[in-house]
Amino acid sequence: MAAPTLDILGIGNAILDVQARADDGFLAAQGMQRGAMTLIDAERAEAIYAAMGPGVESSGGSAGNTCAVAAAMGARAGFLGKVAEDALGEVFAHDIRAAGVAFPTAPLKGGAPTARCLILVTPDGQRTMNTYLGACVAFGEADVDEAMVASAAVTYMEGYLFDPPEAQAAFRRAAAIAHRNGRQVSMTLSDPFCVGRHRAAFRAFVAGQTDILFANEAEIMSLYETDSFEAAMEAVRGEVKLAALTRSEKGSVIVSGDNTHEIAAAPAEVVDTTGAGDAYAAGFLAALTQGHALPECGRWGSVAAAECIGHFGARPQADLKALLAR
Repeated sequence: MAAPTLDILGIGNAILDVQARADDGFLAAQGMQRGAMTLIDAERAEAIYAAMGPGVESSGGSAGNTCAVAAAMGARAGFLGKVAEDALGEVFAHDIRAAGVAFPTAPLKGGAPTARCLILVTPDGQRTMNTYLGACVAFGEADVDEAMVASAAVTYMEGYLFDPPEAQAAFRRAAAIAHRNGRQVSMTLSDPFCVGRHRAAFRAFVAGQTDILFANEAEIMSLYETDSFEAAMEAVRGEVKLAALTRSEKGSVIVSGDNTHEIAAAPAEVVDTTGAGDAYAAGFLAALTQGHALPECGRWGSVAAAECIGHFGARPQADLKALLAR
C-alpha cells in the first residue's frame, strides 16, 4: 500500500457562515430552537439575515472547519464539498485554499446558490444555527474524488451531509474507496437533531463503515436512544475501533477496544462555541495521523477546541503549534 499523500480528507457541506450576537429574546421571537441546527429555505434565510445584527462572514461548514484547523496544526488536508459558481462560492474556495487545504470540487453551474449558515451566538457562547443548504444538495457520488480518497490516511465525513439524500450515497462510495485502499473512515455525528432525523442511517453507517467516530455527549446518547452517557459509551465501544466523545467542560473520553482514556478540557474562556467539536476532531486527527498515542491525540483536540471557543468564529486565530508546545 502506498504511503498517504494526505493526512485528512474532509467531505461535507461547503457553507459560508454568517455569525452575529443575539439574545434569547431574539431567538424566541424568531421561533428558533436554542442550540440546534435548523434547515431553512432561501426565503427564511433572507428574513433571518435581514433581522439579525451585524455579522462576520467566513467560509465554514463542519468538515471544512476541521480541515482548516488541522492544516494549521501541520496536517496535510483536503476537502470535498459543493459551492455554486457565484460570489459566495468564490469566497469559500479562496478562504479554504488560503488556509492550506486542497479544494478540487467543481462548482455548480446554473443551480442553487452557495449555501450559507446564519449563526446566532448568545451571551453564554451557545450557537444556534439556521442553514440554507443551497448548492450543497447537488453534492453526490460523482463529486467523490477517488484518487484523493485513496491517498488520504483518514477520510472524515460530517453527519450534516446526511440531510441531502444524494450525499448519503457519496458517503458510502467514499467509505468503500477508503477501505479498499486500506485507509480509515471517520465520521462526526454533528448535531443531536441531525441524528434524530437520520438515526437508522447513522446507526448503519457507524456500525458498518466507520473506524473513528466523533460525537458529543448529546449526540452519542441520541444515537443509542439512552439518557445515560455511560450506556452510550459502552454501546459505541462495540461498534467502532475508536470513538472520541466530547463533554464540554468535562473534557473528553476516548474509547478504543477495552481501553478508556479520560482527557481533561484545556482552560478556556467561552466566547463562542461555534466549531468547538470541529476543532477537537481536527486536533485529534492531526495528532493521530502523526503517530501520537491516544491520550496525546485527545490533548491536541482539547487545545484546538479551547482556542476555538475563546473567540468569535470557528477558524483559529492563535498559533496552534505554539499552544501545543506549552
